[in-house]
This record gives sequence, C-alpha cells and structure tokens, in this order.
Amino acid sequence: MRKAATVGTFDGVHIGHRAVIDTLKNAASGKGLSPLVITFDRHPLEVIAPQRAPKRLMSPCEEECRLRSLGVEVEMIPFTRGLMSLTAREWMQRMHCTMDVDILVAGYDNTFGCDGIDMSIADYKAIGRETGIEVMAAPFVPGASSSEVRRALLAGETGKAAGMLGENYRLGGEVVKGRQLGRTLGFPTANVNAPTDRLVPGKGVYAADAVLPGGETFPAVVNVGVRPTIGDNLSPTVEAHLIGWEGDLYGQTLTLLFADRIRGERRFPSLDALKAQIAADTDAAIKALSGRR
Repeated sequence: MRKAATVGTFDGVHIGHRAVIDTLKNAASGKGLSPLVITFDRHPLEVIAPQRAPKRLMSPCEEECRLRSLGVEVEMIPFTRGLMSLTAREWMQRMHCTMDVDILVAGYDNTFGCDGIDMSIADYKAIGRETGIEVMAAPFVPGASSSEVRRALLAGETGKAAGMLGENYRLGGEVVKGRQLGRTLGFPTANVNAPTDRLVPGKGVYAADAVLPGGETFPAVVNVGVRPTIGDNLSPTVEAHLIGWEGDLYGQTLTLLFADRIRGERRFPSLDALKAQIAADTDAAIKALSGRR
C-alpha cells in the first residue's frame, strides 16, 4: 500500500509531534494512503557530534510504542554515517521508490538530508515535484519541542514539561540497594537506577506516581540529587518513597511519573530535621497528587 509519511526525531512524542502526526493521518486518509512515521534508532547527534547529543526523553522502544499507539506505522531506521551523507533529493527518491511514499508531511522546523540545513519548505516541495512526492507542512505549535521539554525538566519545571508532553514525564529503572537510611528514618526508599542515556529532572523533591511492574500505582515522594545532609561529594541518585507500599522491589523495574516539584534539595542540620521535612514532603506529595486524580 502506498503511504503518506513524515520523517524525523520524535523523542518525547510531544504535542508538536502529535500535530505533525494528526496532519499526516488526515492527509493519508484523504488520499487512501497508509500513515507512516520514519524515525531513527538514536538521536542523529550521537553520530554527528556525540559530545552534543542530548539525554533522551524516552527509549527508542518507548518512542516506537507511543507512536504506534497514535495509529501510525513506524519504521525505525539505524542512523549511520552512510545515512547522514544522503542529500535531501536522495532521501526523497529513496522514500518514494523503496518506501512507497507519495506524500511527505514536514514539521515547521523539520529538515533532512546533508544539504537540508538551509532548505525551506518551498525547496522540499520543489524536490518533491521532481521525485513524485507531494510535500505539505504541518501546523506550527509554539513552545513545544524536545529541547524545550529537556530545559523544563532540568529546571525542575515538571508541570511545564507535562504541558508539552501531554502527560507527566516518565522515568524508569531497576531498583538497586542503597544505604537504606530511609528505612531507619521511617521512610524507606527505592533507589531507581535510571539508564545513563535518559534525562533525569533537576535536583529537588517531587510528587510522583510510582508504577510497579504489574501496573499497580502508588503516590510517591521522590528525591533527585546528592543528599547533602547525608554526606559530601555523593553520587546523584533518584530515590522514591512509595506512600502506602510495603515490600521488596530490589531487581524490579519501577517507573516514576513526575508531577509537581515540591522544593529544592538542601542540607539539613540533623537527621531529625531531615525526617521532619520528609514527613512534610510526603503530605505535600499526597495533596499534590490527590488534586490530579
């Protein structure tokens, strides 16, 4: 079946991406085509300039699943130096001849091809007329980009990030053993070992929903940071206290859905003061999350 397609990096599948996909589906439906998203198995900067490659908002597998849930086909292509060397014309010829693409939907800032950095939508339309592809532009969604989502999360602005993502930011990882200090304070925590290529929100204390492997969800208060009250020069951690949960999560995957930032991370004069603050943070998390349910 012939296709209508869009091509690009869809990390986060934010509301700007969804506007492109809505345009794609409408265009495909109007011409009796199948909607296809062409994306990559890694961020292009991981190949072009690894030192500038951003932390991912979701894994390639999560990205593909999220895209498919929106009702499109997905072709995830390995991004290689060979692919990077293709011109826009060669890209479009390949899409038309080997991927059966008749319509190409471009986002407002979408470019592709080694010569595409200086191209406008008019340039792509001109190439499309020569290669048999109709090119159309998706609507502009101001303020929504993967870069803006990353900036918001690093600033602890999880609500702003959620507005762009269309949902709370998700971060998952294996639960590993820590110092178990939280248990002695009466607030046991799960230390989430997030993948090193995933973006972790900025330091602070957050209200979050914690999703267990079986899908059961508990309200949680999450600390992201270096725990200055405990010691100096400690490695950053993501620690979640699941409110109402009792049990052992070691070795299991825990997913955190970040809602509100409660406060910044700070040093307390004593463990008793820290314990009192965690109790207050727990109350604040319950209040924040109950207002969203």
